[in-house]
Amino acid sequence: MNSNADFSTILDRILNTAADNFRIAKILVQMGLDPDNITYDALFNRLFEIVLANITLANMFALVGAIFFVATLLMQRMVPLRVANMVGCTFFAISCALSGSVATFLLYLLLLPVNAVRLRQLLKLVKKARNATRGDWSMEWLKPFMTERRYRRGDILFRKGDSATEMFLIATGKFLVIEIGVELPPGRFMGELGFLTPDNRRTATIECIEDGQVLTITYERLLEIYFQSDQQFGYHILLLTSQRLLENNQRLQGSISRLEAALAQEKAARQMAAARGTA
Repeated sequence: MNSNADFSTILDRILNTAADNFRIAKILVQMGLDPDNITYDALFNRLFEIVLANITLANMFALVGAIFFVATLLMQRMVPLRVANMVGCTFFAISCALSGSVATFLLYLLLLPVNAVRLRQLLKLVKKARNATRGDWSMEWLKPFMTERRYRRGDILFRKGDSATEMFLIATGKFLVIEIGVELPPGRFMGELGFLTPDNRRTATIECIEDGQVLTITYERLLEIYFQSDQQFGYHILLLTSQRLLENNQRLQGSISRLEAALAQEKAARQMAAARGTA
């Protein structure tokens, strides 16, 4: 009981002290102003004097660094964000060096190579994404972002209607799209349509018909790559899925044409049979 009372007393003292420190009158006194005789002109002049007194080379570099730091919060693309971050870290490091803050100087100095490495990775990613839209349909550049997985004959990768969370690239082996009876050889992507469906559901069932290895990448990682690069990567994904839809449409049209031809032949045979029966 006494411990609770002591804690309550200590908390009250802390709150009272904080409230006292934040009183307008005390703040004005600390600024060198008379709380009983305060005017806008006096307040403005005092603030102006404080600003002038703190204009140093170190503070100017810190101000520029702060501007670039705020700019990073407003940027939507990762590449310019990294560049602005590096510039801001440079100005902050110079400011710390001039003011003699060794620990903070080392912090911003270490952030520079970290941002430089990430920027280099992003630039390589953007370059590969742009090259992909110029006709490179293999998307081999995605492999460093993918993980390996093995399947044996008879394994089902996913079924139609399942929740879709990842895309596959066939490295070895063969896989069958059961609904349309199409075999997928190495180098083909699987599961990319689920990335664009509204409810992220599988549109077909895939079965392994020959032991093989696939590379997988989650849709979350694809979105991360998209937001870190540019719209061209998203455009290429749309081209990839559009190509698959066109191929499926051509197969469907071919199946319909064959079915129509078979029905026409069956109809002709029936007509011939009827004609012979009449004769």
